[in-house]
Amino acid sequence: MVEKTLLIELFQPFAQYRNPFTFYYAQTYPSPPKSTVIGMLQNALGDWYGNEWGIDKWWNLKVSVHGGFESVFWNYQQLIKATKTGISIVYFKGRPTLWNQDAPLYPFKDFPITSQRTPVIQQELFNGWLYILLKGENDFLREIKEALTTPTKVLSLGRSEDVVFVRRVEFIDGVEKTAREIAIIYPTYVSAPLELLKKTEYPTYSIPIRVIFKNDGKPVKHKAEISQETFRDVEFKPVIYVGSWKYLKFKEKVTLEEYAIGDVKLKVVNDEQATGWL
Repeated sequence: MVEKTLLIELFQPFAQYRNPFTFYYAQTYPSPPKSTVIGMLQNALGDWYGNEWGIDKWWNLKVSVHGGFESVFWNYQQLIKATKTGISIVYFKGRPTLWNQDAPLYPFKDFPITSQRTPVIQQELFNGWLYILLKGENDFLREIKEALTTPTKVLSLGRSEDVVFVRRVEFIDGVEKTAREIAIIYPTYVSAPLELLKKTEYPTYSIPIRVIFKNDGKPVKHKAEISQETFRDVEFKPVIYVGSWKYLKFKEKVTLEEYAIGDVKLKVVNDEQATGWL
């Protein structure tokens, strides 16, 4: 199997990559996790459930995310709090109406009561420039490249409203190096055991790297199969987040791959115990 590396350069005006481990407010991951990137690519190819290329091929794709956002801000929203049975359609005052929690979702002229909404403070990101590296089979990456070069729909990364603008999609080659201290200019995730790190003062996150919807233990093959009983099987991975203009310091030399895009240099740790490939 011949593996190639595909570079995707994106601009994203706004984003919110929901951290499911926060409750009192909706924290965002600083960069999109692997599962979010794969979701964008599946949407671009129209292969949401891996029917064409296979689930394993999608999730075995290696992903390394670099780059960041200009600033962080807080957004106050009122979200619909659905019941266990979800939002349904019922006939109310002679017409079909979205119904939730024994009340209409939206107010009527003579019936102002609506179903409950929950106030939520969301942490959001503004003005982001992202470099996403993909490593996988050549034929598979070529299909992804074609879908992103001539997209048939508006692409988003994260929420449906978090649109992205594809600036560049091309195959690139990396140079293998070894180093004990790695200067990181463009923020990135790295999976590494603490005992291997000389410096450990990095933010740590548990990010989703694989998400599969299942019915009775079997992967869902179509959106119509998703119901209240569908199980969302998520695999998380602990990573450190190395911010911009920081040094990633190891006790011993590690192997890394360096990719140059003009003046931009992206460094991906690719060692036996530590890796920037998710």
